[in-house]
Amino acid sequence: MKQSQKGEFYGQTNKTINLEGITLTDTVYTHDKVDWHYHKNAYFTFILQGNVIEGNKKEIYNCSAGDLLFHNWQEPHYNIKPEGFTRGFHIEIEEGWFSELDFRTTDLQGSIKIADPDLKFLLYKIFLETKENESSTLLSIQTLLLETLSEMIHHQKNDSQKKPNWVSELHSILNDQFSDSLSLDYLSKQLHIHPVHLSRDFSKYFNSGLGEYIRKIKIQRSLQLISQKKLDLTEIAFECGFSDQSHFTRCFKEINGITPSKYRKILLG
Repeated sequence: MKQSQKGEFYGQTNKTINLEGITLTDTVYTHDKVDWHYHKNAYFTFILQGNVIEGNKKEIYNCSAGDLLFHNWQEPHYNIKPEGFTRGFHIEIEEGWFSELDFRTTDLQGSIKIADPDLKFLLYKIFLETKENESSTLLSIQTLLLETLSEMIHHQKNDSQKKPNWVSELHSILNDQFSDSLSLDYLSKQLHIHPVHLSRDFSKYFNSGLGEYIRKIKIQRSLQLISQKKLDLTEIAFECGFSDQSHFTRCFKEINGITPSKYRKILLG
């Protein structure tokens, strides 16, 4: 089985940044299929544009823009690229980097698809940092990466604990119906739990309030649509359930630190 070396991905590399134990690669995928292989270093794959199918020994992931994967080192997997343009952003982390910062690679096992919107927003911020030419870029990327890994470990520990059935049901409802006008009463009836119970325990399992979490899902969806060229920002705002473009712009900037138009320019520019 082929081992991919540092910075080696299957496609046309737009940009590679080598930092202290971290390698960041912006790659356009050009291979229709990449057979089973593994990478020398642990790494994140963040899909910026398009679609890709990735399979490992346990699962198959259908990924689109905004999806985030993590592979620990030497985890075998394969890739299939559907027709069309696909671009990925990768962050490779050398084992020495983990050791110097008292992280253990055993705390981050296997190949996983990460659903938490907060972790995805951190990856967007790291991607945006690579577009800045400032002396603080290395420090910013290291800080954001440490925050990402810490949150991942925290979530994995929480995921190992048994959760009530309504948590996964609510997660599905919110991700399927985020653009609708959802009410606490409606959600409580769908889940067959009391509104007070739902309101009280929501943040325990979702790390934010209900309204804040829904806004995050809306912004996450908008980032997927921004990666395409077929919709303007007003159409994206309505598609994601915002009342108008100004409300969308305000929420987007609050989470990502820049406006949707500036992000689209950086991504597609």
